[in-house]
Amino acid sequence: MNLRDPAESPHPVVRRLETGEFDEGPEYATYRRRGTTDWLLVQTLDGTGRFGAVAADPGTVVLVRPRTRHDYATTGPRWHFLYAHLHPKPDWLPLLDWPEVAPGILLLRPAHAAADRIAGHLRDAVRHQRSVLTQGEQLSANALEAALLWCDTQNPKAVRIDDRLLRVIELIDHDLKARFDLPRLARAVNLSVSRFAHLFREQLGVSPQQFVERRRLDAACRLLELTARPIASVAAEVGYPDPLYFSTRFRLHTGLSPTAYRVSGTRGR
Repeated sequence: MNLRDPAESPHPVVRRLETGEFDEGPEYATYRRRGTTDWLLVQTLDGTGRFGAVAADPGTVVLVRPRTRHDYATTGPRWHFLYAHLHPKPDWLPLLDWPEVAPGILLLRPAHAAADRIAGHLRDAVRHQRSVLTQGEQLSANALEAALLWCDTQNPKAVRIDDRLLRVIELIDHDLKARFDLPRLARAVNLSVSRFAHLFREQLGVSPQQFVERRRLDAACRLLELTARPIASVAAEVGYPDPLYFSTRFRLHTGLSPTAYRVSGTRGR
């Protein structure tokens, strides 16, 4: 057998999803001349690998389309990576439209913070798939979908939101009761107030203050729909210590008072 025709590697049997984490040495290599019928996703955590001539450096995420030749290997002393073989749900397909860097090989280079989030969700997918719970496979699929959604935030072919704005959105969602004035939000991402406000409106179409209010009032809608908490408690939970002011803003947002909204939602169920 010559170098142009390596030994064929075993083919995984993938019913829907197969995930894992490998930490391999310099001898690691995989070759499948006709690829597999599933998609292969690989995120490099440490060390270096390659897919054909495409480098897989730390943080990069590679997708290999079905029926694309598998020719990947360690290129240094170590290659530590997370992987998923998947048959995607139909609604995942738009999330797999990444830049193609070689025939059938797609690649993203996410920002550091996004790469960490992608890795966290992929690790959750691995953990859930190993679970003894009957819901383990579904939990694993949900974690993989979250990883793909974070990949989509880094896809230059998609409508991409600046990573600094993603951090601000996470900050807001983490504690809706907190005081979010412009200077605080701008400081959180090391931007001037004017630059931050301009970037936010440019990418999200609303001012930061309008965005915070929408998040709070949308959260209030969910609480009114799903709980029996008093209106004052709901208001405080989403950052409105004054229930009367909350009711005024809620009516402007939904066209209904909080009480009327709750009654209408209950009837709808």
